[in-house]
Amino acid sequence: MNITIHNAFLPHTDADAAIGFYRDLLGFEVRNDVGYENMRWITVGPVADSTSIVLHPPAADPGISDEERETIMTLVAKGVYGAVTLSTDDLEVLFERMEAAGADIVQEPTDQFYGVRDCAFRDPAGNLVRVNQA
Repeated sequence: MNITIHNAFLPHTDADAAIGFYRDLLGFEVRNDVGYENMRWITVGPVADSTSIVLHPPAADPGISDEERETIMTLVAKGVYGAVTLSTDDLEVLFERMEAAGADIVQEPTDQFYGVRDCAFRDPAGNLVRVNQA
């Protein structure tokens, strides 16, 4: 039996900014862009891979209370609700591109004590995006 990751989910607070970040800065393709009322779900992913990230409106579940919705939105605003770790074959080039574009840099490329070289930044919704050198 073979199990793979198909989708991971991250919240977005601005669909157009999210597309600009994931498509234009990271080079992902937009695979789906679905709207319902005033909400959008955007599926993005690396061109040569079937794994996807679904960028979704946070707290859209009708089964949560107003208090729970407020808590979720507070966590999203603080940047502690969602995170993803990506991998690249050229960390320095990616970091320079993100820095030049004005991305919210959390950590410059660093050799970690646990054996990886990585950097980190936040997407437009505040999600932590960590990138390892492949």
